[in-house]
Amino acid sequence: MSSTSDTHHRTLEAWLAQEKAVRMRMDAGVGPGVARPEQVAGKTGLEVMQGLLAGELPHAHMAKTLDFMMIEVGPGLAIFQGTPGEQHLNPLGTVHGGWFASVLDSALGCAVHTLMPPGRGYTTADLSVKLVKAITPKVQRVRAVAKVLHCGRQLATAEAQLVGPDGTLYAHASTACLVFEMPSPTGNKP
Repeated sequence: MSSTSDTHHRTLEAWLAQEKAVRMRMDAGVGPGVARPEQVAGKTGLEVMQGLLAGELPHAHMAKTLDFMMIEVGPGLAIFQGTPGEQHLNPLGTVHGGWFASVLDSALGCAVHTLMPPGRGYTTADLSVKLVKAITPKVQRVRAVAKVLHCGRQLATAEAQLVGPDGTLYAHASTACLVFEMPSPTGNKP
């Protein structure tokens, strides 16, 4: 094995180990579903995202359906990892663009979510995805790394890249999200 392919192999092994640890926490936790308002009341977006990773709050059913998951979060950062498989193929034998978009949109939205103070929410207003290289099932894992560029009172923007363990860029995306006040679980303004 060349030193380059050895490095790529070690990167993939590290990704798989991190995925296994996160999956164990999530599987031991509350499972998939939708968080109740009282579960997230008073929490920052980062606390909510960390609660998802710890298995303390429900995670999205869709991620299991599409075989991707959140791997890491931090302020203004979200990393998702996906397993492209035969069930994601278009009729031409490559991974469908909708799968690329779903992984990237999830990472972008969660990156924005990490910067929400208690009582604030967001929704995607615009998503732009550029597919630059096809993915086949031979690619064992890809990561969407999303970073917030701006987060204001009414608008947040972020960008992400979808890459393989060898550093190959498969797609990149950007989003604009509307930021707003969330209704309180009691019906009173926060």
